[in-house]
Amino acid sequence: MRGFELDQLRTFVTVTDAGSLSAAAPRLFLSQSSVSEQLRKLEERAGVPLLTRGKQGAAPTPAGLRLLEYARRILALSELALQDLRGHTLDGELRLAVTDYFRPGEIAGMLRRLREHYPYLRLHVTVMKSGMIDAGALTDAFDIGLSMRLPGSRAGRKGARGTVLRREALAWVAGEGEAGEVGVPLPLVLLPDTCSLHQYVVQMLRRRRLDHVIAHSASGVAGLQLALAAGLGISCLNESAIGHGVARLDAQATARLKLPVLPPAEFFLLPARAGEAPLVGKVRAALAEQFA
Repeated sequence: MRGFELDQLRTFVTVTDAGSLSAAAPRLFLSQSSVSEQLRKLEERAGVPLLTRGKQGAAPTPAGLRLLEYARRILALSELALQDLRGHTLDGELRLAVTDYFRPGEIAGMLRRLREHYPYLRLHVTVMKSGMIDAGALTDAFDIGLSMRLPGSRAGRKGARGTVLRREALAWVAGEGEAGEVGVPLPLVLLPDTCSLHQYVVQMLRRRRLDHVIAHSASGVAGLQLALAAGLGISCLNESAIGHGVARLDAQATARLKLPVLPPAEFFLLPARAGEAPLVGKVRAALAEQFA
Protein backbone atom coordinates (compact mmCIF):
# COMPACT_ATOMS: atom_id res chain seq x y z
CA MET A 1 0.00 0.00 0.00
CA ARG A 2 1.40 3.37 -1.03
CA GLY A 3 2.00 5.91 1.77
CA PHE A 4 1.47 9.65 1.91
CA GLU A 5 3.05 12.14 -0.49
CA LEU A 6 5.43 14.57 1.22
CA ASP A 7 4.18 17.57 -0.80
CA GLN A 8 0.59 16.85 0.22
CA LEU A 9 1.56 16.53 3.87
CA ARG A 10 3.52 19.79 3.65
CA THR A 11 0.46 21.51 2.16
CA PHE A 12 -1.77 20.12 4.92
CA VAL A 13 0.58 21.31 7.68
CA THR A 14 0.95 24.76 6.11
CA VAL A 15 -2.81 25.21 5.72
CA THR A 16 -3.32 24.17 9.35
CA ASP A 17 -0.68 26.63 10.56
CA ALA A 18 -1.91 29.47 8.33
CA GLY A 19 -5.57 28.91 9.18
CA SER A 20 -6.89 29.05 5.62
CA LEU A 21 -6.14 27.94 2.06
CA SER A 22 -5.78 31.53 0.86
CA ALA A 23 -3.19 32.35 3.56
CA ALA A 24 -1.26 29.12 2.92
CA ALA A 25 -1.06 29.47 -0.89
CA PRO A 26 1.67 32.18 -1.02
CA ARG A 27 3.71 30.36 1.62
CA LEU A 28 3.68 27.27 -0.59
CA PHE A 29 4.20 29.24 -3.82
CA LEU A 30 1.03 27.61 -5.18
CA SER A 31 -2.32 28.86 -6.41
CA GLN A 32 -5.29 28.39 -4.09
CA SER A 33 -6.80 25.88 -6.53
CA SER A 34 -3.57 23.82 -6.44
CA VAL A 35 -3.64 23.85 -2.62
CA SER A 36 -7.25 22.68 -2.68
CA GLU A 37 -6.41 19.90 -5.14
CA GLN A 38 -3.53 18.64 -3.00
CA LEU A 39 -5.76 18.56 0.06
CA ARG A 40 -8.45 16.69 -1.89
CA LYS A 41 -5.93 14.04 -2.92
CA LEU A 42 -4.61 13.77 0.65
CA GLU A 43 -8.12 13.26 2.07
CA GLU A 44 -8.78 10.70 -0.67
CA ARG A 45 -5.61 8.84 0.35
CA ALA A 46 -6.46 9.08 4.09
CA GLY A 47 -10.07 7.99 3.54
CA VAL A 48 -11.43 10.52 6.05
CA PRO A 49 -12.06 14.30 6.12
CA LEU A 50 -9.01 16.11 7.50
CA LEU A 51 -10.17 19.75 7.45
CA THR A 52 -13.38 21.65 8.05
CA ARG A 53 -13.69 24.77 5.91
CA GLY A 54 -15.88 27.80 6.45
CA LYS A 55 -15.95 31.57 6.64
CA GLN A 56 -13.53 31.50 9.58
CA GLY A 57 -10.95 29.53 7.58
CA ALA A 58 -9.80 25.92 7.77
CA ALA A 59 -9.41 23.82 10.92
CA PRO A 60 -8.35 20.18 11.37
CA THR A 61 -10.93 17.53 12.16
CA PRO A 62 -10.18 15.00 14.94
CA ALA A 63 -8.64 12.75 12.27
CA GLY A 64 -6.75 15.76 10.91
CA LEU A 65 -5.27 16.48 14.33
CA ARG A 66 -4.00 12.91 14.55
CA LEU A 67 -2.44 13.12 11.10
CA LEU A 68 -0.98 16.56 11.86
CA GLU A 69 1.37 15.16 14.52
CA TYR A 70 2.53 12.39 12.19
CA ALA A 71 2.91 14.83 9.30
CA ARG A 72 5.16 17.17 11.29
CA ARG A 73 7.38 14.27 12.32
CA ILE A 74 7.52 12.80 8.81
CA LEU A 75 8.46 16.14 7.26
CA ALA A 76 11.01 16.85 9.98
CA LEU A 77 12.64 13.42 9.51
CA SER A 78 12.72 13.92 5.74
CA GLU A 79 14.44 17.29 6.13
CA LEU A 80 16.80 15.92 8.78
CA ALA A 81 17.85 13.06 6.49
CA LEU A 82 18.60 15.50 3.66
CA GLN A 83 20.56 17.82 5.97
CA ASP A 84 22.55 14.89 7.35
CA LEU A 85 23.49 13.64 3.88
CA ARG A 86 24.54 17.16 2.87
CA GLY A 87 26.46 17.69 6.10
CA HIS A 88 24.18 20.54 7.27
CA THR A 89 23.03 19.06 10.59
CA LEU A 90 23.13 21.56 13.46
CA ASP A 91 24.73 20.05 16.53
CA GLY A 92 25.56 22.16 19.57
CA GLU A 93 24.29 24.21 22.51
CA LEU A 94 23.17 27.83 22.32
CA ARG A 95 21.47 30.46 24.50
CA LEU A 96 18.54 32.35 22.99
CA ALA A 97 17.06 35.51 24.52
CA VAL A 98 13.49 36.32 23.36
CA THR A 99 11.36 39.38 24.06
CA ASP A 100 8.20 38.64 26.03
CA TYR A 101 6.04 40.28 23.35
CA PHE A 102 7.05 37.99 20.47
CA ARG A 103 4.04 35.78 19.62
CA PRO A 104 3.70 34.58 23.24
CA GLY A 105 1.01 32.01 22.43
CA GLU A 106 3.04 30.41 19.63
CA ILE A 107 6.68 30.45 20.66
CA ALA A 108 6.52 27.05 22.39
CA GLY A 109 5.18 25.46 19.21
CA MET A 110 7.80 27.17 17.07
CA LEU A 111 10.59 25.94 19.34
CA ARG A 112 9.13 22.44 19.22
CA ARG A 113 9.16 22.51 15.42
CA LEU A 114 12.74 23.79 15.50
CA ARG A 115 13.69 20.85 17.72
CA GLU A 116 11.99 18.46 15.28
CA HIS A 117 14.02 19.89 12.40
CA TYR A 118 17.28 20.02 14.39
CA PRO A 119 17.09 17.33 17.12
CA TYR A 120 20.81 17.62 17.94
CA LEU A 121 20.57 21.35 18.61
CA ARG A 122 20.14 22.26 22.30
CA LEU A 123 18.60 25.70 22.86
CA HIS A 124 18.38 27.35 26.27
CA VAL A 125 15.65 30.00 25.98
CA THR A 126 15.31 32.98 28.32
CA VAL A 127 12.46 35.49 28.10
CA MET A 128 13.81 39.01 28.60
CA LYS A 129 12.79 42.63 28.13
CA SER A 130 13.75 44.08 24.74
CA GLY A 131 15.89 46.77 26.39
CA MET A 132 17.89 44.12 28.23
CA ILE A 133 18.37 42.15 25.01
CA ASP A 134 19.56 45.25 23.14
CA ALA A 135 21.88 46.19 26.01
CA GLY A 136 23.32 42.67 26.09
CA ALA A 137 24.05 42.56 22.36
CA LEU A 138 27.80 42.92 22.90
CA THR A 139 28.04 40.91 26.11
CA ASP A 140 28.21 37.17 26.80
CA ALA A 141 24.72 37.04 28.34
CA PHE A 142 23.31 35.08 25.37
CA ASP A 143 24.33 33.89 21.91
CA ILE A 144 21.33 35.09 19.86
CA GLY A 145 18.80 37.79 20.73
CA LEU A 146 15.27 38.26 19.38
CA SER A 147 14.11 41.78 20.26
CA MET A 148 11.32 44.27 19.54
CA ARG A 149 12.00 47.61 17.88
CA LEU A 150 9.61 50.57 18.29
CA PRO A 151 9.42 53.75 16.19
CA GLY A 152 11.89 56.32 17.50
CA SER A 153 13.65 53.83 19.77
CA ARG A 154 17.43 53.67 20.00
CA ALA A 155 17.45 50.45 17.96
CA GLY A 156 15.11 51.99 15.40
CA ARG A 157 17.31 55.09 14.95
CA LYS A 158 20.20 52.86 13.96
CA GLY A 159 18.34 51.87 10.82
CA ALA A 160 18.10 48.39 9.28
CA ARG A 161 19.90 46.57 12.06
CA GLY A 162 19.62 42.81 12.36
CA THR A 163 17.24 40.46 10.55
CA VAL A 164 13.63 41.64 10.64
CA LEU A 165 11.33 38.65 11.19
CA ARG A 166 7.95 40.37 11.11
CA ARG A 167 6.15 43.67 11.58
CA GLU A 168 3.05 43.82 13.74
CA ALA A 169 0.46 46.50 14.30
CA LEU A 170 0.28 48.02 17.77
CA ALA A 171 -3.20 48.51 19.21
CA TRP A 172 -4.88 50.11 22.22
CA VAL A 173 -6.54 47.29 24.14
CA ALA A 174 -8.71 46.63 27.18
CA GLY A 175 -10.73 43.80 28.63
CA GLU A 176 -13.59 42.66 26.42
CA GLY A 177 -16.58 44.93 27.05
CA GLU A 178 -14.54 47.28 29.26
CA ALA A 179 -13.90 50.10 26.77
CA GLY A 180 -17.00 52.04 27.82
CA GLU A 181 -15.86 52.09 31.45
CA VAL A 182 -12.48 53.70 30.76
CA GLY A 183 -12.23 57.31 31.87
CA VAL A 184 -9.66 59.97 32.64
CA PRO A 185 -7.02 59.79 33.96
CA LEU A 186 -6.28 56.84 31.66
CA PRO A 187 -5.68 53.74 33.82
CA LEU A 188 -2.65 52.08 32.24
CA VAL A 189 -1.76 48.41 32.58
CA LEU A 190 1.90 48.02 31.63
CA LEU A 191 5.06 46.09 32.32
CA PRO A 192 7.65 47.79 34.61
CA ASP A 193 9.28 51.01 33.45
CA THR A 194 12.33 49.09 32.21
CA CYS A 195 10.10 47.81 29.37
CA SER A 196 10.58 49.67 26.07
CA LEU A 197 6.85 49.54 25.28
CA HIS A 198 6.06 51.02 28.71
CA GLN A 199 8.48 53.87 28.03
CA TYR A 200 7.10 54.41 24.54
CA VAL A 201 3.45 54.61 25.69
CA VAL A 202 4.15 56.93 28.61
CA GLN A 203 6.30 59.29 26.52
CA MET A 204 3.66 59.39 23.80
CA LEU A 205 0.86 60.25 26.25
CA ARG A 206 3.01 62.90 27.92
CA ARG A 207 3.76 64.55 24.58
CA ARG A 208 0.04 64.77 23.94
CA ARG A 209 -0.65 65.91 27.52
CA LEU A 210 -3.11 63.09 28.12
CA ASP A 211 -3.68 62.53 31.83
CA HIS A 212 -2.80 58.98 32.86
CA VAL A 213 -1.91 56.82 35.83
CA ILE A 214 -0.21 53.40 36.14
CA ALA A 215 -3.13 51.34 37.44
CA HIS A 216 -1.28 48.02 37.38
CA SER A 217 2.30 46.90 36.70
CA ALA A 218 2.65 43.30 35.51
CA SER A 219 5.86 41.27 35.56
CA GLY A 220 5.27 39.74 32.12
CA VAL A 221 2.93 39.71 29.14
CA ALA A 222 0.88 36.81 30.53
CA GLY A 223 0.20 38.77 33.72
CA LEU A 224 -0.56 41.88 31.70
CA GLN A 225 -3.15 39.97 29.67
CA LEU A 226 -4.83 38.69 32.85
CA ALA A 227 -4.94 42.20 34.34
CA LEU A 228 -6.52 43.59 31.18
CA ALA A 229 -9.08 40.77 31.04
CA ALA A 230 -9.96 41.56 34.67
CA GLY A 231 -10.80 45.14 33.67
CA LEU A 232 -7.94 46.90 35.46
CA GLY A 233 -7.29 49.38 32.64
CA ILE A 234 -6.01 49.81 29.10
CA SER A 235 -2.70 49.08 27.44
CA CYS A 236 -0.84 49.00 24.15
CA LEU A 237 -0.01 45.57 22.72
CA ASN A 238 1.28 44.14 19.48
CA GLU A 239 -1.21 42.09 17.50
CA SER A 240 0.01 38.59 18.42
CA ALA A 241 0.13 39.43 22.14
CA ILE A 242 -3.61 40.25 22.36
CA GLY A 243 -4.77 37.27 24.39
CA HIS A 244 -8.06 35.72 25.48
CA GLY A 245 -10.46 38.17 27.12
CA VAL A 246 -8.65 41.19 25.64
CA ALA A 247 -9.92 43.25 22.71
CA ARG A 248 -8.84 46.24 20.63
CA LEU A 249 -10.50 49.54 21.47
CA ASP A 250 -12.79 50.54 18.62
CA ALA A 251 -12.59 53.86 16.77
CA GLN A 252 -15.30 55.41 18.94
CA ALA A 253 -13.47 54.59 22.17
CA THR A 254 -10.08 55.77 20.92
CA ALA A 255 -11.64 59.03 19.68
CA ARG A 256 -13.42 59.62 23.00
CA LEU A 257 -10.19 59.06 24.93
CA LYS A 258 -8.15 61.05 22.36
CA LEU A 259 -5.70 58.16 21.96
CA PRO A 260 -3.18 58.58 19.13
CA VAL A 261 -2.88 56.28 16.14
CA LEU A 262 -0.18 53.67 16.71
CA PRO A 263 2.57 52.66 14.25
CA PRO A 264 3.77 49.07 13.78
CA ALA A 265 6.52 47.42 15.79
CA GLU A 266 9.33 45.27 14.35
CA PHE A 267 10.66 42.01 15.71
CA PHE A 268 14.21 41.22 14.70
CA LEU A 269 17.17 38.98 15.38
CA LEU A 270 20.22 40.90 16.57
CA PRO A 271 23.05 40.93 14.02
CA ALA A 272 26.12 38.72 14.13
CA ARG A 273 28.86 39.59 16.60
CA ALA A 274 32.47 39.89 15.57
CA GLY A 275 34.23 36.56 15.96
CA GLU A 276 31.14 34.48 16.76
CA ALA A 277 31.25 30.74 16.09
CA PRO A 278 29.98 29.52 12.69
CA LEU A 279 27.30 27.47 14.48
CA VAL A 280 25.71 30.66 15.85
CA GLY A 281 25.29 32.09 12.35
CA LYS A 282 23.76 28.85 11.09
CA VAL A 283 21.30 28.74 13.99
CA ARG A 284 20.41 32.41 13.44
CA ALA A 285 19.52 31.60 9.84
CA ALA A 286 17.46 28.59 10.96
CA LEU A 287 15.61 30.74 13.52
CA ALA A 288 14.89 33.37 10.88
CA GLU A 289 13.32 30.67 8.71
CA GLN A 290 11.30 29.13 11.56
CA PHE A 291 10.12 32.34 13.25
CA ALA A 292 9.38 34.51 10.22
